[in-house]
Amino acid sequence: MALHIRHPKDFYAGLIFVAAGLFAVVIGREYSLGSATRMGPGYFPALLGWLLTILGAIIALRSLAIDGPAIGRIGFRPLILILASMLAFAALLEAAGLVIATVALITIGCLATAESRVRESVPLTVALVAVALGLFVYGLGLPLKVWPWS
Repeated sequence: MALHIRHPKDFYAGLIFVAAGLFAVVIGREYSLGSATRMGPGYFPALLGWLLTILGAIIALRSLAIDGPAIGRIGFRPLILILASMLAFAALLEAAGLVIATVALITIGCLATAESRVRESVPLTVALVAVALGLFVYGLGLPLKVWPWS
């Protein structure tokens, strides 16, 4: 009896989740787990890896029972621009600081879709820069460069 995939998007997304989750679990095995009360450095990655694996399996199995749309053609422009936005963030974070790297990430990412509007992108950028600063620099105290001169 052959399996009939009724929702290809969910099926392949589920497989990607399973692969990413198992990858995290395998990589995390090199770190000690500890216990729930005294978590080691590998506890959280292992937990998230297993949760992602389980979620992916549920999504993939669900795709065998629920109808859904076929997979359309791959949009290479959005794919390339989203990848470029992440690479720009990584390249700019050390040299230009968190604020400029985040602005570049969002600006290039917004170019990936024709539906993006400046009047929506600017407040989004301001809000995400504020969240990044508040969470990572002030909340967690990470030693990130905020501006090029700091």
